Amino acid sequence: MTHALITTWFGTFLADDHHITDHILFPPTPTDIANRLRQIHANHILPEEHTIAAGKTLLVNEKRLEPLGHYDPTHPIFHHHTPDPTTYDIPPSLLHDATLELTKEQVTAQLHSPDLGIIQQVNAVDDLIQTANLLSERLTSWSQLPNTAEKRQPFATLLSAVNAEIERLQTQIDADMYATAPNLSALAGPLIGARLIALAGGLEHLAMLPASTIQLLGAEKALFRFKKEGGRPPKHGILFQHPLINRAPRTERGRRARTLAATLTIAVKADVFTKRLIHEELSKDLEKKLAGFSERKRYVSSFKA
Repeated sequence: MTHALITTWFGTFLADDHHITDHILFPPTPTDIANRLRQIHANHILPEEHTIAAGKTLLVNEKRLEPLGHYDPTHPIFHHHTPDPTTYDIPPSLLHDATLELTKEQVTAQLHSPDLGIIQQVNAVDDLIQTANLLSERLTSWSQLPNTAEKRQPFATLLSAVNAEIERLQTQIDADMYATAPNLSALAGPLIGARLIALAGGLEHLAMLPASTIQLLGAEKALFRFKKEGGRPPKHGILFQHPLINRAPRTERGRRARTLAATLTIAVKADVFTKRLIHEELSKDLEKKLAGFSERKRYVSSFKA
């Protein structure tokens, strides 16, 4: 007779073709249920599942349970049995309480994520730069008036304090970026990398973006204008600040931005998923590709001549 392992939010069950033959219920508290849901989400096998499956030949309907049995999610046995929590005196409201607790944990973890702090620092630097520019313009206009040096001094002190805070924040961003995203920081520079994270809405979000999107981050207004009015599409966004782009001939900038974005895509995925330091080999590969552009350009130029 066929037996299957079925796990729900409130317990794990064994079933045959006709009925449920055995079960282990989870402790009926929101914290314990949330803990099991967290482990299931992380693809871990629960202790209760190990216990109830010990020494048995089973069917399973979840990939994470393959070590315990044969994976066959379409088998009819899984459609015939749907354990009801009320049958075991488990109130359905317990799932709501457990899910709420799990959500609070996830929000708290997100608020403590280092990339969120980096985003706030980048936004603060941008605000301070805008403030410093306004103060500088006002101070320049004011300095043209005679006999105002003493009146201007507090204003000049304020501008100096704002510039000092910009430098402090940029130093902090450098340190946080090399600790959080070392591959991205080494290749893009910590400040450009931080701006990419801010524009993407987070480091993990950035890691999920294709190279074509990373290439145009920061050029959203130009892209919308192109789609609405036509003309030439943007070739780069914030990546234009990278010396490999802004120091290149205008005709090569688009291709260089595309190549750099492809390299950064690999770098940020390593920062998020594998945690391996691969920026040196990526840098060498990037240099070879950019050198190839120059060689092809020289070849084409000599051919035309």
